[in-house]
Amino acid sequence: MSGCCSPSAGDREGRTGGREPEPVVVRRPGGPSALLDLPGATALVGSDDPDHPEEWPVREVVLAPYRIAGCTVTNAEFAGFVSATGHRTEAEAFGWSFVFGGLLPDDFPPTRGVAAAPWWREVHGADWAHPEGPQSGVDDRGDHPVVHVSRRDAEAYAAWAGGRLPTEDEWEHAARGGLVGQPFPWGEELEPGGEHRMNVWQGTFPTHDTAEDGWRGTAPVRAYPPNALGLHATTGNVWEWCAGPWAPGDAGGVSRGGSYLCHASYCRRYRVSARQSHTPDSTAGNLGFRIAADRPDLPA
Repeated sequence: MSGCCSPSAGDREGRTGGREPEPVVVRRPGGPSALLDLPGATALVGSDDPDHPEEWPVREVVLAPYRIAGCTVTNAEFAGFVSATGHRTEAEAFGWSFVFGGLLPDDFPPTRGVAAAPWWREVHGADWAHPEGPQSGVDDRGDHPVVHVSRRDAEAYAAWAGGRLPTEDEWEHAARGGLVGQPFPWGEELEPGGEHRMNVWQGTFPTHDTAEDGWRGTAPVRAYPPNALGLHATTGNVWEWCAGPWAPGDAGGVSRGGSYLCHASYCRRYRVSARQSHTPDSTAGNLGFRIAADRPDLPA
């Protein structure tokens, strides 16, 4: 497991097997809002990066017109969903979630870590409203992306909002912002002209994040300018759940785009082609989502 990757629920030890809380789904009147209308397109997705065969190969896809959110769902938006529906997330049902140890207080009690990535800590009481455990909250992070949500939680929110999760092809097409073959939504350089354009790790992982980009942990969803199609933070900040399986015939879920834990020294998954696999009930402090929707006003 790479440092920036979110641990899968398969790393949970001693959890109750087979528990799948039923989401409360209530369609919000008026359907999805604040979604960008994108026309149908023929696009290139994937990469030939030799270090990331999970992205192979570059391939052409044909997309019907669709809508996609300019930002990932925020804590404030998710709080509205919970208030309206009574939805209980899977992290709340399980009683704990994975938190990056570097965000915990120095005097935080010892907890179990993930064997392959000990910086991921099992924190009881960590959930979307308490990202670092019971002592934390989101009152001052309303415009930050909601985290500690499983794919089922994300699907429940999307259905309530009158939408759905984007497919991987839709997500990558939108994330690229109209560019072809570039690793970032703005082009080839990580920090063009020395300017930080996304929230990722600076320093030495996992011991010291200098936060030269302005943030440790999550950043507000509009902290950086959008790409040419109007999408913010499609690389860095948080991994984003997508619809569909990791691979044909595979029950695993998939997320895209990297997170605030990515660093070139060990993980270059802060790119538009980056993807990782999880079980659908996985939750972690760097895993969120944005929503999409069909465009019934236009033919496929």
